[in-house]
Amino acid sequence: MSGISFRELAPHDRYKLLCGVVVPRPIALVTTLDENGSVNAAPFSFFNVFSEDPPLVVLGLQHKADFSPKDTTRNIHRSGQFVVHLVDEALATTMNDCAIDFPSGDSEVEATGLKTLPSIDIAVPRLAAAPFALECRQHVALAFGPGRELLVGEVLRLHAREGLIDQEKMYVDFDAYQPIGRLFGNLYAAQRDTFTLARESHAQWLSRNGAAETSDQNQ
Repeated sequence: MSGISFRELAPHDRYKLLCGVVVPRPIALVTTLDENGSVNAAPFSFFNVFSEDPPLVVLGLQHKADFSPKDTTRNIHRSGQFVVHLVDEALATTMNDCAIDFPSGDSEVEATGLKTLPSIDIAVPRLAAAPFALECRQHVALAFGPGRELLVGEVLRLHAREGLIDQEKMYVDFDAYQPIGRLFGNLYAAQRDTFTLARESHAQWLSRNGAAETSDQNQ
């Protein structure tokens, strides 16, 4: 099999394959402020953490069909500020409601009844219902063609729901967190079925595999 050449595929088909293959993806529910002070909220699954020093996250921003920027992109370009909220099982349905194509200027936060709390380092408020919220400011934005941007944001502050972080050990209680991941289409996944793989040193790996090879030779 020679594989599938992405140069020969329409963008929509590339999107379907990439979203079906790269799973599960974390979901960023992003709040921004428009020019009138209205709070916009939109989910993104082209999202991840990128670096701890400096602390950076990345967002893949898609423009409208006419290549004009959507509300989130326009708001970040103007103020350079945004809040990334992680999504748990309890927030899943409301997160999905925030993806509805509300008219520009309408607040998804008001429409869905989400309550907000003030941020500390930026003007954009955060969502009270989110398990974690990352106050961010734009670090750099890169355009890739007329319809896509890569936004790199610096994390200024982390907010966590009570009981989710042991601040002495900097340990996140994963069982209490209950995050969800994006698959493809309308499919999402809970992250309850976990397993452990300990990372070995090279010496440990050699010892284990050398013992296995010796055992095979003795049989």
